[in-house]
Amino acid sequence: MVRGLLNKLATKSINVAGKWQQQQLRRLNIHEYQGAELMGKYGINVPKGVAVSSVEEVRKAIQTTFPNEKELVVKSQILAGGRGLGKFTSGLQGGVHIVKIDQAEEIAGKMLGQTLVTKQTGPQGKVVSKVYLCEKVSLVNEMYFAITLDRTTAGPLIIACREGGTSIEDLAEKFPDMIIKVPIDVFKGITDEDAAKVVDGLAPKVADRDASIEQVKKLYNLFHESDCTQLEINPIAETSDNKLVAADAKLNFDDNAAYRQKDIFALRDPTQEDPREVAAAKADLNYIGLDGEIGCMVNGAGLAMATMDIIKLHGGTPANFLDVGGNASEGQVVEAFKILTSDEKVKAILVNIFGGIMKCDVIASGIVNAAKHVSLKVPVVVRLEGTNVDQGKRILKESGMALITAEDLDDAAEKAVKALGSS
Repeated sequence: MVRGLLNKLATKSINVAGKWQQQQLRRLNIHEYQGAELMGKYGINVPKGVAVSSVEEVRKAIQTTFPNEKELVVKSQILAGGRGLGKFTSGLQGGVHIVKIDQAEEIAGKMLGQTLVTKQTGPQGKVVSKVYLCEKVSLVNEMYFAITLDRTTAGPLIIACREGGTSIEDLAEKFPDMIIKVPIDVFKGITDEDAAKVVDGLAPKVADRDASIEQVKKLYNLFHESDCTQLEINPIAETSDNKLVAADAKLNFDDNAAYRQKDIFALRDPTQEDPREVAAAKADLNYIGLDGEIGCMVNGAGLAMATMDIIKLHGGTPANFLDVGGNASEGQVVEAFKILTSDEKVKAILVNIFGGIMKCDVIASGIVNAAKHVSLKVPVVVRLEGTNVDQGKRILKESGMALITAEDLDDAAEKAVKALGSS
């Protein structure tokens, strides 16, 4: 339950009417090894580790970083949870393995370059380009720790539980009293009293209480100073040498803070993201890729959502959310069409523009120019209304393009769904 709620804040896949729909929120997600390095800079206890991208690098890391270790933890690095219970398309079970030191090269070689499917990736999975080699830490107690943003208290909320691990959802449902929540005043920051409440909720058995309080404060400082939207550690654990350690972590960051968190946003791994969304971001378009058949280009987020809804109402499935905004240039419209037509699943395109600030003639010119740059092999339904609508319709008519015009949104959605059969 707790992790499930937090996961809704990050990338997720849901199954709608038997089809996977990929929903990606615009929050930077970084790999585990990057998060561990960032936490280390804040003085947070993390296991010793190194990321590698080839078997040769594994061999070198063992010699230089782990010369005296007998066992290593080999973790596949993808931007999705559930790696431990995931399965590679090659047949290898599990994306996290504890192995003897002489087996590390072999298991890393079986992970690198392979596709790992987890409960969060959807059936398409994600390619593992790096693995994270970590020392095997002797854990004596595992707990759960997270910081997220809470609408109710309008600020950060620390969530802690004295039990951790993969069963945190079941635990939260069966034993809700074991979950403690400590809201933090964003103006005052975390106090010793706040941190003490969290530590008492974690109920460490061997770790020093004062040292644990300091670790909690450092975790909050990381969350606050780095503009995180989520920091989840499962497990946060006690070691045999009486330390509190972040054994595994997931961090997300607010994209609105990219201008002041340049070092962190330089960590972005576009190879793990939807290539359509990467292209859209470069063109400054608001785009979220889905897995439907009708590509949508709309101005205004509310109208875009309504367009997607009415497509579903008429029996179709939207291939994306795409809001070109109120000040889109002709070039951005061209880029939007390139993104829509690059999606092999798209069997029809619906353009729905209500011109206010956005002018219909600009959209129309963009559509015509897009046709010159890309091969429009699917039906295009266009509904224009508002500012300069007559000029826009004239531009489209004089272009000679085989477009399907619609009078209103309902008519447009119905024609787009009908057009699927002719594509």
